[in-house]
Amino acid sequence: MVGNRTVGEVMTGEVVQARPDTSVRELARLLTVHRISGLPVVDDDDKVVGVVSQTDLTRRQAAAPGGAVLGPRRMLRALRRTAGRGPAAAPRTAGGLMTSPAVTVHPEQRVVDAARLMERRRIGRLPVVDEEDRLIGITTRRDLLRVFLRSDEEILADVARALRAGSPAAPAVSVEVGDGVVTLAGSPPSGADTAAWVRAAWQVDGVIGVMSRLTAGRTGRGGPAGGAVPAGYLSGGHGG
Repeated sequence: MVGNRTVGEVMTGEVVQARPDTSVRELARLLTVHRISGLPVVDDDDKVVGVVSQTDLTRRQAAAPGGAVLGPRRMLRALRRTAGRGPAAAPRTAGGLMTSPAVTVHPEQRVVDAARLMERRRIGRLPVVDEEDRLIGITTRRDLLRVFLRSDEEILADVARALRAGSPAAPAVSVEVGDGVVTLAGSPPSGADTAAWVRAAWQVDGVIGVMSRLTAGRTGRGGPAGGAVPAGYLSGGHGG
């Protein structure tokens, strides 16, 4: 069952990593050779002290004289050429470039909770650490999403069913699901407990995020906010 799977079951044990004194040139090489978008930075005790991503490297390149916004591959090639020749203020090592403190997880944590943490913090990878915060693995958004075998259509049906169960009047609220992220939109009647609807959506197996675009002050069967085309209406035929 999805809800019982743990991070330790899906993580990668062999981790490409850097030290605080790893050069920008070497960081670019590691990301390019291993075809990854980020890596953890560890100290001499293998404790995670930060994370460096392609975004961090892009910011450095953009800050360089004449720096232009480049695609990931061109950016990494440019970094290899210019590392060490940039302005004195530009970070030249992982320690100066990394995002710190790093967001980490433990192997016994549920996959569902790790996926939701990624969605909330808008990150694509989570270093996995032991009880002493030493690096033992890494898990990515793709690793976690592989566990969610349920389709968006199945999630949509269960979310709509859960919301109808808590709202017999079936207000005009639409439900969209994309890659496990639920979006609630529309104009519920005055006094509707929309917070309860958000909580109900979170409880559905396979959901990794919930966005509320519910607007108050109008009743009836108006369409969803922002003119989006709904994937299913609670009062419609979706969700069984």
